[in-house]
Amino acid sequence: MRTMPPTAPAQDAAPAVTVNPVAWEQPWIWLEKGWADLRACPLPGLLHGLATALFGALLLTYAHRDFWWLAGAFSGFLLVAPIVATGLYAISRERQAGLAPSMVTALRAWRPQDKRLVVFGLCLALAGTGWVLSSAALITWHLPGKVREPLDFLRHVVMGDTLLFETWMVLGGVMTAPVFASSVVSIPLMLDTRISLWRAVLTSWRVVMTNPGPMAVWAAMLLALSLLGMATFTVGLVIVVPWLSHASWHAYQDLVTPGPSA
Repeated sequence: MRTMPPTAPAQDAAPAVTVNPVAWEQPWIWLEKGWADLRACPLPGLLHGLATALFGALLLTYAHRDFWWLAGAFSGFLLVAPIVATGLYAISRERQAGLAPSMVTALRAWRPQDKRLVVFGLCLALAGTGWVLSSAALITWHLPGKVREPLDFLRHVVMGDTLLFETWMVLGGVMTAPVFASSVVSIPLMLDTRISLWRAVLTSWRVVMTNPGPMAVWAAMLLALSLLGMATFTVGLVIVVPWLSHASWHAYQDLVTPGPSA
């Protein structure tokens, strides 16, 4: 009897990822572990943070009078930051395995061979573009021609008599919450396993739905520390970017347990 040759298994043939519930205080532990990783292997993280800070300083220098350029750039940073941190996830993974990571570890994770990460990065960039365009349309519709510089935004939107600022904040929450839910563990999960992009995003949503409280705390921490780094004329990003990147790896480790087939 003729037998068929064995076929290679599908990339994620079985649902082999378990989502774990965590406590409200767990985000603080992720920050502690992320800080420990940064102290143990500082060079890759500080170089990542320095590159981000220099990029931000460049934007502030050349676009400080153009509110929409700044809004687009910093919104894009918040959305694409998980992709930028890929090399630092690899650093934390090797430390957790008892190895001695180096700059080579981070660079190896950046090799353009994983189409899943490339596609997801493009999706995040498109989401950032959509947010800036929607934001511009909302404000321009209510205040035609009045918002060109950051001070214009403070004067006419934040301190205005209308509810425009509150509406703008709600729009931002509606548009960014799905992006956070899609990316909270998906990138380290794809780095760590052979799972498909679609399954990784669905797993990330399962994480948020299983842990709505802790994930809200974690999102607030990410936003607050990122804004703090930006408020120091981007100097704080030298520390904030690697710290949050390493912490995000430990968040993934607690929230998700990949099975053998993954």
